[in-house]
Amino acid sequence: MSRYEFTCPDCGQTIEVNESMREATLTHGCPVCGADVSAEDFAAEQPTN
Repeated sequence: MSRYEFTCPDCGQTIEVNESMREATLTHGCPVCGADVSAEDFAAEQPTN
């Protein structure tokens, strides 16, 4: 499953999320402050080997 680093554009909180959490955050907003977010607020994490 893909992992992403989400950074809220409003409160600045950074959270590591998976695909389903990413979709929920896009739908419902930042889980910390409730701000609207967009796909640009997520960075795909590179797998570490």
